Amino acid sequence: MILYPNAKINIGLRILEKRADGFHAIETLFVPIDLCDILEFAPAGDGITGIGITGIDLDGKPDDNLVVRAWQLMKERYDIPAVKIHLHKIIPVGAGLGGGSADAAFMLRGLNEQFALNCGMQELEEMAAMLGSDCSFFIRNRPAIGTGRGELLSETSMSLENYRILLVNPAIHISSKEAYSGVLPAKPENTLEGLLNQGITSWQQTVHNEFEKSIFKLYPKIEQLKLKLLEMGAVYAAMSGSGSSVYGLFPEGIPEEMLKNPYFGNLFTFYGKLLTGNPG
Repeated sequence: MILYPNAKINIGLRILEKRADGFHAIETLFVPIDLCDILEFAPAGDGITGIGITGIDLDGKPDDNLVVRAWQLMKERYDIPAVKIHLHKIIPVGAGLGGGSADAAFMLRGLNEQFALNCGMQELEEMAAMLGSDCSFFIRNRPAIGTGRGELLSETSMSLENYRILLVNPAIHISSKEAYSGVLPAKPENTLEGLLNQGITSWQQTVHNEFEKSIFKLYPKIEQLKLKLLEMGAVYAAMSGSGSSVYGLFPEGIPEEMLKNPYFGNLFTFYGKLLTGNPG
């Protein structure tokens, strides 16, 4: 089976409180985009589960990858057979795009289909939440407001299908610990969904990623990229997750000469669509 786990962006990200379990309660809009890894698996003839990884280099042991952990979690419940896995990484790592979480969630979905396990969406989401805070989002893989750790999801009818995204990653790795150390949790009066419903033309003034304030001080290059996207005509630009990727939303196609802007140099750039269905 071949799957194409896609990335996500965060539109708005608010840190509401530090929870008793050590996690932070957040509020954000997750939106899938059509930047994808490639994940393939098949039953292992030798009865041993293993993984091969190509593309972007990953830290850590391959067998500790979330994709393998997803198989282990499913096997504990359903005693599925061993599989051989090939993961080709395209989505930048540690970039606020949820690539690892997407890979794990798509693995759960794929195993469910391959071995006819008949897991419902709720069960798959519960299993995904055990693997990562934003992993559950990729089970349904549609725009949704995330609360709790990010695993509590409320679907939204908001459509951004007429917009295109230009995403830039400056290859700066920001750990979750570093990101959260610079924020002060607070519960705002207005809900994020209420602000989003006021329309995209108001978002730049009202819909913020609260990690930006401290991250931009530490890494001015990230803020400069955001400002460049606004200068290029983005109707809204922000950092995704805890960074370091930034993106701009454009109401019309971007001229080719702008996509080749030398300002971005050798940085990873992606121009594509925001997804509203259930890709993969």
